[in-house]
Amino acid sequence: MSQTSKPVAKVSMYPITAAIWVNERDGKSYYSVTIERTYKDDAGNWKNTSKFNASDLLLVAKVADLAHSEIAKIRAADNRSQQSDE
Repeated sequence: MSQTSKPVAKVSMYPITAAIWVNERDGKSYYSVTIERTYKDDAGNWKNTSKFNASDLLLVAKVADLAHSEIAKIRAADNRSQQSDE
């Protein structure tokens, strides 16, 4: 993934966010997910991290489940689009 690409979707349950990315290859779409936690540092600046505390893990699991469902919706929409093109 390049730095300039944008996710095709995001799902979030504050402070955890999952970004869904698509990679097209050989006429097929492959999806991947990055998960981050947002926090404020000591200076009050917003930061993101991919490290999670034990207390974050249930929320990480819920956001991962939401991302899985969102990918299923995207795939279904892609399939409907391909069928209407034929």
